[in-house]
Amino acid sequence: MTHGKFSIARRATAAAALLILAAGFSGCNKLKARDLLNKGVTAFKNGQYDQAVDQFQKAKEADPDLMNARLYLATAYATQYIPGAPSDQNKKLGEQAVAEFKEVLDKDPKNLNAIDGIGSILFQMAGTPYSPAMFEESKKYHQMHIQIKPEDPEPYYWIGVIDWTLSFRGNGELRKDYNEKNLKKQVKETDALPAAVRPEYVAKYGTMIDEGIDALVKAIQIRPDYDDAMAYLNLLYRRKADAVDSADQRADLLKKADDLVDQVKDVKQKRNAQPQPAAS
Repeated sequence: MTHGKFSIARRATAAAALLILAAGFSGCNKLKARDLLNKGVTAFKNGQYDQAVDQFQKAKEADPDLMNARLYLATAYATQYIPGAPSDQNKKLGEQAVAEFKEVLDKDPKNLNAIDGIGSILFQMAGTPYSPAMFEESKKYHQMHIQIKPEDPEPYYWIGVIDWTLSFRGNGELRKDYNEKNLKKQVKETDALPAAVRPEYVAKYGTMIDEGIDALVKAIQIRPDYDDAMAYLNLLYRRKADAVDSADQRADLLKKADDLVDQVKDVKQKRNAQPQPAAS
């Protein structure tokens, strides 16, 4: 019996020693990860992105729960991405940024930095080659931000920008197609969208235009001097003007658009007139 008790005690002691050892390794890894993170941040700030990526990857491996290492790694990829550059390497950088941000969301589904990061990089990637589906995917992440923190104006702004981008592109394609089929009756960019193609435009983009207008109005309600949101609201009112049949409605929408141009000028003038903080 005594021998059995000693055997149990030895096993318990050994198990405890292993736990202490494992905790020690874990603590060492966490310290190592933070050191690697700090080195990566320094390299990142100095524009040494390859070195920064290497340090962030090692920090992530040393401590998978160190969110800042993951976020910086994703940001380092995103920073190197050049919108519109056609190379496979550039495309890969964008995809790596999205993948890393998504790994953050797997661990922390409400991480706004990751949500905004994905929304931003997808928006940049969607432009060239033009991808409506990718713009729509970007929009979903901005909507996700709103669900978590509805008092932030920026995601409403980006929804408006995306809705304008898609509806503007669609408007241009319809005009181009109409002009190719009606060589003697060309429609200028400033002219109303021809009645023959307006129903098609409304069917595809009418709801989107209204969504974008509502989002930009909300952004301005939250931040009354949000001049970028005002500028895009002006542009969306012009797209809305192409979606209405009544000449009076069109004129009213174009006046709203023109008024917003004046508001943007006023906001910029007031901002420029404010005393600038003294340089430290």
